[in-house]
Amino acid sequence: MKLFVATLCLALASAGAAANEPTEKDAIAMAERGAALVKAKGKDEMMKRINAKDPDFVQGSLYVDMRDVKTGIVLAHPFNPSIVGKDLTDVPDANGKKYRREIIEMAAAKGKGWVDYQYKNPTTGKIEPKTTYILLVDGVVLEAGLYKK
Repeated sequence: MKLFVATLCLALASAGAAANEPTEKDAIAMAERGAALVKAKGKDEMMKRINAKDPDFVQGSLYVDMRDVKTGIVLAHPFNPSIVGKDLTDVPDANGKKYRREIIEMAAAKGKGWVDYQYKNPTTGKIEPKTTYILLVDGVVLEAGLYKK
C-alpha cells in the first residue's frame, strides 16, 4: 500500500509539473499580447516591458524577445541583455543552424510561424531544443519560445 501511495503521489506531482509547463497556445497568446501592446503603445514601451521582465511577457522559461525584421538587430531580451543591440543573424545554434536568419525570413515572408533550434534555457542553464513562435508587427519580430521536453 505504501508503494502505491508513493507512486500515486509521484504521478500526481509529475502531472502537476507538466500542467505548469507552457504550451504552444501560451506562446502564441504571449506574442499576440505583445503585438497588441506594440500597436497600442509602441515599440519602445514593448522593449521596456521585455527588459523589465514584465510578467505579461516573462513566465518561467516562456518569454518574449524582440528583433528588427530588416536589420536582425536584437531590440530587447529579458534574460540575455548582452545581445541587445547586436545583429546575430548568422550566428548558428549548437547544431550549426542559422535559426535567426530563418526567423527573419519567415517573418518577412509569412508574418508568423514556428522555428526550431537549440538555445540556453534560463531555468536550467542548459542548451535545449526549443521551438519559437514568431509574429511580425510594425517592423519588429516578437519571439515566444518553448523548450521541448
